[in-house]
Amino acid sequence: MPNIVEPKLISGNANMPLAQSVARRMSMHRGINVGLVDARVERFNDGEIFVEVFENVRGEDMFVIQPTSNPANDNLMELLIICDALRRSSAARITAVIPYFGYARQDRRTKARTPISAKLVANMLVEAGVERILTMDLHAAQIQGFFDIPVDNLYASPIFALDIQHHFKGADDLMVVSPDVGGVARARELAQRVNAPLSIVDKRREKPGEVAEMTVIGNVKGKKCIIVDDICDTAGTLCKAAEVLLEHGATEVHSYITHGVLSGPAVERITNSVMKSLVITDSIQATKAVVDCPNIRVVKTAPMFAQAILNIWNGTSVSSLFDHETLTPIYEGMYSHS
Repeated sequence: MPNIVEPKLISGNANMPLAQSVARRMSMHRGINVGLVDARVERFNDGEIFVEVFENVRGEDMFVIQPTSNPANDNLMELLIICDALRRSSAARITAVIPYFGYARQDRRTKARTPISAKLVANMLVEAGVERILTMDLHAAQIQGFFDIPVDNLYASPIFALDIQHHFKGADDLMVVSPDVGGVARARELAQRVNAPLSIVDKRREKPGEVAEMTVIGNVKGKKCIIVDDICDTAGTLCKAAEVLLEHGATEVHSYITHGVLSGPAVERITNSVMKSLVITDSIQATKAVVDCPNIRVVKTAPMFAQAILNIWNGTSVSSLFDHETLTPIYEGMYSHS
């Protein structure tokens, strides 16, 4: 085995601010400068992606930070080509850090003659030389089984719990809401962390992107409702759920969503929504419209990803990051003031 001195980070163009934040956090933890490996990731005139790594990576433990968010195909190809470049440069191990795992919603065949694209993406990543995956809030947990390599799936709920405890300090009228039956497990975990009851909005879709009707399961009258979900795409369901909750007597509605895809009319809908706030993570780089939106707030994932990368490199537990006692010191100072 080569003597691996330090973990090395490299990033594509999908979310450079997050990669730089992770590098800064790791520098704080290590007490030495952990920078991003110098590389260029460019496009030829016809759209082909070209990668050149300017530093020696032979025998190194490499972590490639690249969410496969919009434009999903370009960012996925960047990730695959970076990994291929590292493998051909004799890197000892390649870990793909994918804060937002694109194609995760295509995890099963919903009707005849449709693909399981999430499995195809898994195969492509392994073929490119990836030996481990680090991601956050996979849309479907069973996607971990699509890989024959280790997959560490982090959860945003511990970060959200810290944020809720800070912003709703002492509130005894909180109600955590799952926007559909499929997300009950995620909502239940957050509800337990903040010691709040659980409610469900049961929605019935006529076709994708449209919500036919919604029913609230549970009494939300006089409650501050916190909707929790993994992905907010066009925000149609989210804004409608907020309206239905207020109609059922909720005093105010807030949402905590891990991945702010926020495509199409999403930001405009949220701006005009009855929701008081939407909290997302920086797993996907926020657009200017998202940053400028007064009722959208972004919480940082860099402290968690930096610690997870160090734990993987050290061969220590990643699941320890799900504990309140472990996570609180990592986020110390971030929630000392509003």
